[in-house]
Amino acid sequence: MEKEKFYITTPIYYPSGNWHLGHCYTTVICDAISRFKRMQGKDVFFLTGTDEHGQKIEDKAKEQGKQPKEFIDGLVDSLKELWKVLDISYDKFIRTTDEQHVKSVQKIFKKLYEKGDIYKSEYEGLYCKPCESFWTETQAKDGKCPDCGREVEKVKEESYFFKLSKYQDRLLKLFEENSEFLQPNSRVKEMVNNFLKPGLQDLSVSRTSFKWGIPVDFDEKHVVYVWLDALTNYITALGFMSDDETLFNKYWPADVHMMAKEIVRFHSIIWPAILMALDVELPKKVYGHGWLLIGGDKLSKSKTENVKKDVVDPFILTDRYGVDAIRYFLLREIPFGQDGIYTNEIFLNRFNSDLANDLGNLLSRTTAMIEQNFDGIIPEIGVTEDIDNEIINMSEGLYERVSGLVDKLQIPAALDEIFKVVQRANKYIDETRPWVLAKEEGGKERLQTVLRNLSEVLRIVSTVLMPFITKTPSKIFKALGIKDAPTEFKNMDKFYLIEKGSKVEKGQPLFMRIDIKKENEALTKIAEEVSKKNAKKEMKMEEQKQKELITIDDFDKLQLKIALVTACEKVEKADKLLKLTVKLADEERTVVSGIAKNYTPEEMIGKKVVLISNLKPAKLKGIESQGMILCASDDKGNVILVSPEKDIEDGSEVF
Repeated sequence: MEKEKFYITTPIYYPSGNWHLGHCYTTVICDAISRFKRMQGKDVFFLTGTDEHGQKIEDKAKEQGKQPKEFIDGLVDSLKELWKVLDISYDKFIRTTDEQHVKSVQKIFKKLYEKGDIYKSEYEGLYCKPCESFWTETQAKDGKCPDCGREVEKVKEESYFFKLSKYQDRLLKLFEENSEFLQPNSRVKEMVNNFLKPGLQDLSVSRTSFKWGIPVDFDEKHVVYVWLDALTNYITALGFMSDDETLFNKYWPADVHMMAKEIVRFHSIIWPAILMALDVELPKKVYGHGWLLIGGDKLSKSKTENVKKDVVDPFILTDRYGVDAIRYFLLREIPFGQDGIYTNEIFLNRFNSDLANDLGNLLSRTTAMIEQNFDGIIPEIGVTEDIDNEIINMSEGLYERVSGLVDKLQIPAALDEIFKVVQRANKYIDETRPWVLAKEEGGKERLQTVLRNLSEVLRIVSTVLMPFITKTPSKIFKALGIKDAPTEFKNMDKFYLIEKGSKVEKGQPLFMRIDIKKENEALTKIAEEVSKKNAKKEMKMEEQKQKELITIDDFDKLQLKIALVTACEKVEKADKLLKLTVKLADEERTVVSGIAKNYTPEEMIGKKVVLISNLKPAKLKGIESQGMILCASDDKGNVILVSPEKDIEDGSEVF
């Protein structure tokens, strides 16, 4: 029988490189759901990736003197490293610079243009560069972006537009007839009242003011703007409009698009309209969860650079407490669909109460008593009592309860259900008092049952926990002498499945209890150090920007002259260098230039170029270079000489 398909996506991330817990939230949720569905025996496809085009990236690359692709590669590598640290089990990581994505987006754009759903006009309005969002005068708040609160700028440029307004009635009908499409319900009211009922405007889907984007292949002055570039990744990742649409036919429509609430508008209005225009089935569910707040504010790059008390760097936290502690906090503490709060203290309290006190303590108490009383061998059932029934029933029904909550995307509630069983098992120990049974005459047979029941509870709890915290369950299985961890939930929730003769291995505690006051002080010091480093980094970047700005007096120091190339040859053992002899009126000079991969010596002879003639001489490969010729390069690496428009005498001054 063919497995049931399940397709889940995170939004693709703008790779800032300054990663914080807020970035991790969506991806950890989707990973937990993906793992759960796989253990249910489903054929899962979990997609994440990066949104790599746009003016922000082009500008930041220029600030660092890099090409956009070169700049972005390092940031993408750091994001992949973060997902590795957090044990994220994605099936595909898409980059919007991927060749297949680029080709598919161009085909999508052309299809919509030929259909009449895209047309050329002129855009004039307000634009937020950080959010890459366009806003009307009424939507902008006091000249600021309603999403991020930063200043918007007025822009005017030729643009292609998508006929979003054409799909307004169909979108309203979607929300009215399909209550499951957008969750939680509060998001529906927001979309309908704030965007659909006031009336949709057609959407700018191309730009001419920057070049770092996917070219419109029939009008290369334009690059495809974020909506048709980033949003379509959910289908281009599956091969839509490529030579192989196997994955698209297999997994689409998506079961869940998961994202933070500030981008719900794009995914629940713009994205469905694009799919309607393409005659493609809509995703089954769009879910906009809340924000992770620190000090009452949304975690963002600007916030994390100045955090002076709370550590929000996931690399620091996972290194200090382990990946499971971070995953558990993100999945358990934040009410799903609502905003949640992070502080060092909240995190440490959750660590102590649930992981160290409840789960860790249950395992250590159980294994210690089995070692003390049964030479480490998990006992068979002895004398039973009515008090056993509650813990058995709670445990055997755990998977079904958790499964129902996961289907509703209620992950914190699912974990709460698991830890209710853990807490009940600890209470069961207090009620049955194994330490007393061990000393009572005839009490050992009763003790057998109690310790066997506790072992089975731990096995069931660990199995159901596997999708949520990925390292700890295997440690519990090892401690219980269970050799092979289950790969599916099937038949795992029945009691008395631990093999006869299994021997416990009492190792290190799962989670060491923390002195919250001392640890909070240590974290505050770390946060202060990080804040200082970030402040120094920002200061250096600002100083660098100031250095890069020159005055007219600085420019006047340069002596630019027209030079005639009279001779040229390759420099030995230097693939990039040419040695040129240039003439400036009555003066002759030698200049070394790194253009050998773009021009041959024969091509250079007779050309007139612009030379910086007062540059301090420098030796290159033993040759003294007496100046520098000017060239221009584009994002694709093409290099051309800067030459006079018309013929002019060599030695002429450039000003």
